[in-house]
Amino acid sequence: MELKIKKLRENAKVPARATAGSAGMDLYACIDEPKTLAPGKLLLIPTGIAIELPSAEYVAYIFARSGLGIKHGICLANGVGVVDSDYRGEVCVGLCNVSDKEYTIAPLERVAQMVISPVSLMPTLEVTELSNTERGEGGFGSTGKS
Repeated sequence: MELKIKKLRENAKVPARATAGSAGMDLYACIDEPKTLAPGKLLLIPTGIAIELPSAEYVAYIFARSGLGIKHGICLANGVGVVDSDYRGEVCVGLCNVSDKEYTIAPLERVAQMVISPVSLMPTLEVTELSNTERGEGGFGSTGKS
């Protein structure tokens, strides 16, 4: 199986894993000039690539880079991006700045990481009752602090 990657622009950089053990492939900002992201603002960054997953049994997840998040407060606007198997458009990264300082994104800067994962395509069934469990409907914080 292969992940097919098409460069949509000449200056695009093909995603790559930083190390042999990296789960994610770095995605690069395909921009011609630096873009400044003000505190509390959002910015859509193109990567200049499109992908083709091997089948509907796979998805590409876009995750924040931990260094950008921890050091600069730059994270994904939608938490985690999802690239479906039938999407053939440009992969873009929605960034948000949750810090109190501007952050400037440089051309070809690593802005996110993409992880390919299997998808369980199970059928759905509407029911009137769900089975009981010990936890039941206990939600946020219901299992204790530690």
